[in-house]
Amino acid sequence: MAGLEADAVWTPAPPVSRRSRVPATLIWGALIVLVVLALAAAAPWIAPYPYDEMQIMARLKPPSFAHWFGTDDYGRDVLTRTLIGARLSLLMGLGATAFCLAIGVPIGLYTGYRRGRVEEIVMRAMDVLMSFPPILLGLLVLAVTTPSLWKTVLAVGVVYVPAIVRLTRSVTLELAQEEFVLAARARGDGSAYIVLREILPNAWPPIAVEGSLRITFAILLGAALSFLGMGAQPPSSDWGLMISEARAFVDRAPWIALAPGIAMCVTVIGVNLLGDGLREFLDPRMRSGKGS
Repeated sequence: MAGLEADAVWTPAPPVSRRSRVPATLIWGALIVLVVLALAAAAPWIAPYPYDEMQIMARLKPPSFAHWFGTDDYGRDVLTRTLIGARLSLLMGLGATAFCLAIGVPIGLYTGYRRGRVEEIVMRAMDVLMSFPPILLGLLVLAVTTPSLWKTVLAVGVVYVPAIVRLTRSVTLELAQEEFVLAARARGDGSAYIVLREILPNAWPPIAVEGSLRITFAILLGAALSFLGMGAQPPSSDWGLMISEARAFVDRAPWIALAPGIAMCVTVIGVNLLGDGLREFLDPRMRSGKGS
């Protein structure tokens, strides 16, 4: 389920009728995401054990009534660590996405509306950043500082700024030629007013869809960085770090890696379904049997 292409041109969709059927993907995606959010929010109260409590005598125990998802090599409850890890992984996805939107959207709006030499310089810089594989760019950002959760959030956010800039610029270029923008210029409205009151309200649907899908990429990239030891640090229960710590015991205690792996898959599927459903709902022409 791929996100919106960064260079795709967005054509404003016709208004959505109140009777329009909500896509099933949007319903299922929202349901899965809400369940994950609820479990993450309630994790400190519903987790059966402290996430860092070690019970050496109970190490590498298989799933049982005492430990539903088994225990790891330190005797820590895997269910507890998976629940607490949801908070860290969601923080990674939401925080990094919020950061890239906060940086990328204003730059995209400015370069798409003002054009000129500044636009060329900015877009060439974005091209350079996009030429790096995301994992490599994330590692480069983190290599100059001591790894930590918040630094990883910022690094992941930086990785996805170019995609948001290019999408926002593409949308702005299209909207800037619409009649309502030309009318605002004819009235003598200032550039800031036109961008914030005319263009941005009409540009938010594709930006919102792309932002929702960037959460998925941010969660996966954050987990990959933690897996490589450049993200969350022990004794954190980040999903990527849990999978990394389980590598040495995957043949004897596969449940240590399965629990966070399945949790990550469910979360990613839910966010992808939500993003696809949101895109379909905001652009009725994408619905089957309608439009071209």
